[in-house]
Amino acid sequence: MTSELILSRRDLDFILFDWLQVDSLTNRPRFAGQDRFDYASVLDVYEALATDLFAPHNKKNDSHEPLFDGERVTVNPEVGVALRAFAGAGLMSAAFPAEWNGMSLPGTIERAGMAYLLAANPGTAGYAFLTIANANLLIAHGERERVSHYVEAMSEGRCFGTMCLSEPQAGSSLADIRTRAVPTGDGRYRLFGNKMWISGGDHEISENIVHLVLAKIPDENGQVPAGVQGISLFTVPRKLVGADGLPGDRNDVVLAGINHKMGYRGTVNCVLNFGEGRFRPEGEAGALGEIVGEPGKGLAYMFHMMNEARISVGLGAAALGYTGYLHALDYAKTRLQGRPRSERDPTAPQVPIIRHADVRRMLLAQKAYASGALALCLYASRLSDDIHSLESAHAREEAQCLLDLLTPVVKSWSSQWGLVANDLAIQVHGGYGYTREYNVEQFYRDNRLNPIHEGTFGVQALDLLGRKTRMNGGAAMTLLGEKVADTVARAQSCASLRRHARALESAWGRIRSVTDQLHALDDAELQLANAAAYLEAFGHVVVGWLWLDQAITADALASGPRASDFHRGKLAACDYFFGWEMPKVAAWLAVLDPVETTPLNVPEQWL
Repeated sequence: MTSELILSRRDLDFILFDWLQVDSLTNRPRFAGQDRFDYASVLDVYEALATDLFAPHNKKNDSHEPLFDGERVTVNPEVGVALRAFAGAGLMSAAFPAEWNGMSLPGTIERAGMAYLLAANPGTAGYAFLTIANANLLIAHGERERVSHYVEAMSEGRCFGTMCLSEPQAGSSLADIRTRAVPTGDGRYRLFGNKMWISGGDHEISENIVHLVLAKIPDENGQVPAGVQGISLFTVPRKLVGADGLPGDRNDVVLAGINHKMGYRGTVNCVLNFGEGRFRPEGEAGALGEIVGEPGKGLAYMFHMMNEARISVGLGAAALGYTGYLHALDYAKTRLQGRPRSERDPTAPQVPIIRHADVRRMLLAQKAYASGALALCLYASRLSDDIHSLESAHAREEAQCLLDLLTPVVKSWSSQWGLVANDLAIQVHGGYGYTREYNVEQFYRDNRLNPIHEGTFGVQALDLLGRKTRMNGGAAMTLLGEKVADTVARAQSCASLRRHARALESAWGRIRSVTDQLHALDDAELQLANAAAYLEAFGHVVVGWLWLDQAITADALASGPRASDFHRGKLAACDYFFGWEMPKVAAWLAVLDPVETTPLNVPEQWL
């Protein structure tokens, strides 16, 4: 697969440098000494790795998924080769602070680079983004003397990381986890319990794996506390680490089995048993671990990794949607079928299917979804850079507030509509789209995980409407409203964008009105009954805002010396989004004002 079919570098450069102006970050102390050339060079490395080492074994990952023989997991050898090259290039620690031996690159550049890998081979890339997020949590919340050997090993690719939240009986309801952590008396804990859906949970790719495990510490009567307040976070290595920082004996972490998924098959997905007793570190059963931070604050710490993972999931969905679009575009330009409606001579040459209006509609839709999702994810990454680099505490707080509000949108909108883009890519290919000879059917299966991964669409909807829109008295909504109003005002100066500006202003006003009405309801069940429709509408308005904001930049470039078909194409995608997608907002909001109660009230016997 060529790099042109993985991701559009032209679009990536536009989003990063023309629109987000990431190179302006070099004026801040955190990124001093860096320049645009550095960023472009790093992106070149990601692109080369994606093309040369990740993409070639993507189909092999799909057809030869990890195997468990009862003792160990075997993955394709190319996975380890690609990940060692990735770590060897310094990319595992690309955005780590310099004091942690990182490159201190902006997270926006790192996320853009990771988009290449996620588009080329999400199964192999999954090990990397989980490890990076694991290390970032330890840097933020761990005691340096306890976690530095893990972070160093992860940055070098000698140790990979996981997140262990879900349990078979609990799923997304983390208050109901049962894994317990019993103090040993020497500052460590022995963990007992089961964890489910653990991506990268067991393999031989690296020397070691460090699991970040949520568990509850029993009280003096041996009772495990109920609810989320008693949850703590622990580092539990697959192999115990000696004083020299090197892995030694096996810990009491046992692979009980692996899950076989419809897609994303390259990342082994595990059921792990902690404290089964097959391995007895230091003579006793129980997986030895160390607590991260303070007892009872584990879930708050884990949200650091979960929120980073949610943005990565959104990014992966955007990347898969994007590579599917590029494959469909390439196919549509070369596949000959049919003739224009004005050509009635059956002996006339057939034309490429891109000449047919409905095919162009599907391609425009894919472009609007995939490029819009990529812009959304990288905008969120830019907010994260602001949080870590702005000098004003107030400005940092505002960036954090806005990122908190947008995180469920980044994860869910990208997952929802990146998948629709993949569905349309199959449709453009026609019957060939369903065959394994073409890549688009795998893209769809791989992407289908993302609406569930790291919190389902419904969970994100409850979070957005029930929590994020209420934060700090609605401060995040006010802040977002100011951003939207600024874009609307600037778009008014572009004749071709004025109608879009009016549509966005109207849609945002409707969102605010419906939000206020829902918050005013006394019945919490009624308020949140149709939260999924709220997230659909909210997400479309946010992406519409970002498309209009990009269009302002593209319009200026399209009328200047750098004018190109690329810039005109960006404007056409914006036109499509406002012509075809923004009208959907009214339908989603219609079931919220007043609340349509059929799903809430229908008896289960009727279903």
